[in-house]
Amino acid sequence: MRLAIFGATGRIGGHLLNWAIDAGHDVHVLARQPEALRPRDGLTVTGGDVLDPAAVAAVISGADAVLSALGPRGLDGFPGPELLAPAASNIADAMHKTGAHRLIAVSAAGAFVTEDPGTPWLIRQILPRILARTFADVRAMERVVRDSDLDWTLVRASRLVNDPGTGEYRVQADYPPPGGGKIARADVAHFIAAALTSGSYLRESPALAY
Repeated sequence: MRLAIFGATGRIGGHLLNWAIDAGHDVHVLARQPEALRPRDGLTVTGGDVLDPAAVAAVISGADAVLSALGPRGLDGFPGPELLAPAASNIADAMHKTGAHRLIAVSAAGAFVTEDPGTPWLIRQILPRILARTFADVRAMERVVRDSDLDWTLVRASRLVNDPGTGEYRVQADYPPPGGGKIARADVAHFIAAALTSGSYLRESPALAY
């Protein structure tokens, strides 16, 4: 399979890239710092920014599927402007032009805590205020993806940690399973790989947690 991966220099993206190469897929990634990725058989690296439509289209050209492991740009107002929504718009536009249909993108369960009946009242009050701008970007990204005619999956990860992956986690539609507050980045990548190879969770937003 020919895969385009965005966010491959990040921690979820790094796990995804390793899986894809080890599984024998041909991978094309876009990186602002190409030197951060060591050369490997099956890997093509293009230097550029995901906010550049031409660069995004060049990476997606010929891909069978697109994986986005892009993450929000930190806390509210820092370090700068929104990333996820404009990047999603560029990715969706490029996929429409090149004929790719399968898109799996990392999202954030925290951006939807006000809608989740299982979230404690205090968290519903505080978290959206602390991360207002970041969560707004996540929700806008989801709207872009949902409004497309792509075969998308939006992976709503709970709080991300750097623990080793276990391959054992719970999945629930839209909101994290009861009591589930965290998920390892390695296991988010594990889920994405499984969803891609099985063709599951089409046009769904599964939430992951332990």
